[in-house]
Amino acid sequence: METEDLPQIIPAAKDKGPKIVSFGGGHGLYSALRAFRLLTESLTAVVTVADDGGSSGRLRDELGGLPPGDLRMALAALCDDGNWGQTWRDVIQHRFDSEGELSGHSVGNLLISALWQIHGDHVAGLDWMAKLLRAHGRVLPMSSIPLTIEADVKFPGSFQVVRGQSVLASTLGHVETVRLDPPVPPARHETIEAVAEADVLNLGPGSWYTSVMPHLLVPSLAEAIGNSSAVKSLTLNLSSSDGETRDLSLSEHLASLHRHAPSLELSYVLVDEAATRVEPDLERCAREMFDAKLWAGPLRSRRAGQHDSLKLAACYRDMLVDAGIGVDEQW
Repeated sequence: METEDLPQIIPAAKDKGPKIVSFGGGHGLYSALRAFRLLTESLTAVVTVADDGGSSGRLRDELGGLPPGDLRMALAALCDDGNWGQTWRDVIQHRFDSEGELSGHSVGNLLISALWQIHGDHVAGLDWMAKLLRAHGRVLPMSSIPLTIEADVKFPGSFQVVRGQSVLASTLGHVETVRLDPPVPPARHETIEAVAEADVLNLGPGSWYTSVMPHLLVPSLAEAIGNSSAVKSLTLNLSSSDGETRDLSLSEHLASLHRHAPSLELSYVLVDEAATRVEPDLERCAREMFDAKLWAGPLRSRRAGQHDSLKLAACYRDMLVDAGIGVDEQW
């Protein structure tokens, strides 16, 4: 079924606030979306499609479509805060616990996969899910085909090629370079259009090599980001995490991004204020590598290693005001 033949199912835009597109996947994108939805109703999430583990990986292998897990997480972040939205958020996030084949599967992953089979179109299925959830925004895939992340990883005494998001996320080696397979995947035209129309483009936070960087490895998407006149922000993680970036400082995060996307220019690099005391060279790195202004604020949640969405929203609001982008007083 062609997308043009489908009924109008995209949630009606309320046209309040700037048009914001946020890129990422998993819990990092979830935090950013929960923050941005307090500032605008014109919000689009662009989500990685390289997950190959857990419920998503099993469905990807069995059904051949995109892995639905990170897309589900983004939809959950956009759920309405009323009883309807909260109930459906709990439903789609619920995982079955049994001794059978359903064990570990997320209800939302199954619903999304069913809609994809019914409509034969990934974006149409996601738009129907957004309508069911009364989502405050739209969720789009980074590419129209499932991707595999591949990396050159340095171990003591050797280099190895590591394939697969789930393996790379837990590697004990030092990641040197990452790439996608296939190397020139197609981007959805809806995603390119959202980037072209955006007032704000935001990368991160999230798993550096498997959630943040892949967006810049899709050539047509990277070109659209580069050509955009929107305010471009990068939201850094709170600290180095386990697995793929266990040995990287935040300054080295920036350096690795610059190596993979040397022409990328940013308006702002957002960071938790505590990190500026630990790494005083962050401001210089942001300026020299990306021509960006370092924007610091209290972003840390009481939960270890997580951003506080309200604090993040306040930081985004102040950043937008500094950039000359108005935010409606009601937000």
